[in-house]
Amino acid sequence: MPDVQFNANDRQFMARALQLARRGVSTTHPNPRVGCILVKNDEVIGEGWHEKAGLAHAEIVALKQAGKKARGATAYVTLEPCSHYGRTPPCADALIESGISEVIIAMQDPNPLVAGKGIKKLSDAGIRVSCGLLQEQTMELNRGFVKRMTSGLPWVTVKLGASLDGRTAMESGESQWITGPHARADVQRLRAASSAILTGSGTVLADDPSLTVRLEGASRQPLRVVLDSYLSIPDSAEIFNDGQPLLIATATDENDDRYQQIKNRGFDIRSFPASTNRVDAMSLLKCLAQDYACNDVMVEAGSVVCGSLLANKLVDEIVLYLAPLLMGSSAKGLFDLPGLDTMAQRIHMSVKDVRAVGHDWRFTVQPDYQREAE
Repeated sequence: MPDVQFNANDRQFMARALQLARRGVSTTHPNPRVGCILVKNDEVIGEGWHEKAGLAHAEIVALKQAGKKARGATAYVTLEPCSHYGRTPPCADALIESGISEVIIAMQDPNPLVAGKGIKKLSDAGIRVSCGLLQEQTMELNRGFVKRMTSGLPWVTVKLGASLDGRTAMESGESQWITGPHARADVQRLRAASSAILTGSGTVLADDPSLTVRLEGASRQPLRVVLDSYLSIPDSAEIFNDGQPLLIATATDENDDRYQQIKNRGFDIRSFPASTNRVDAMSLLKCLAQDYACNDVMVEAGSVVCGSLLANKLVDEIVLYLAPLLMGSSAKGLFDLPGLDTMAQRIHMSVKDVRAVGHDWRFTVQPDYQREAE
């Protein structure tokens, strides 16, 4: 599609559509976050966002609000309108039937079922279509969905809380609380925006966490995924008794007695190939993307799990909450990364954001694997 020169009004209207899309950040799983507004004579006549999978898409909500006024209007939508039947009818058809005269799209849908087909259907119906306005911002909002559709893997974010000397727990395992209440509340928002929360058996045994979203009004709980290669977690663990979505990922054979016991209790459990005597992380992530439609996976685990994911270049982003305190040289570190002996082997990071969260600081960084290879 040829480059299009968008004007200030176009940018303002698309920014509003993107603002609406963000309202679905914690509810649309496994669908992307999408917003739409309808404009006629520089006046907004309808707006909507996709709230939840199975409910009306953003375009349909906006069209319903606009009613007959939609004829001759311009639609600003953050993602290419769908052209296929899923849980809901095609949005491209609804836009055509409404008499819309122009559609401006932030980004093409990476889903192979759509990927340009919605744009073609609109164009074939005589509607003016342009694409690429605020594309970068829209891709960032839907980075997990984009990655799942293009690579078959989810976006992986490692969340860590540490002291100024880079420690995540005392030598005894004690870790509550390193960071303050504002940082912990911020973590709840990250959890809410995730499709799944991944942890290891060591964290479950040491802290007995629930790993649930504890935000007022939360309508969805992410899938908790526990790496338990040899099924060491006891039945008394909180994750077995809180009734929330749970997957046990193990390297233990399906015929093992403990495996069958967990399965017979109604829990989701799967056996994966082993790598260095642990569940192969790549196999697990592919499964989460393909079988569980996970777009964004948040890792809340110890140094061994986090280090293994980073060493295998499976981490897309690290969110580190740094508390203004010191915990000493015997306390536990952030990443277990054996074999890094020279400066040439160091893993580079690109800093994306730094901000204060209460008395703590939040660093958002992304591993620069390309730079590491140079």
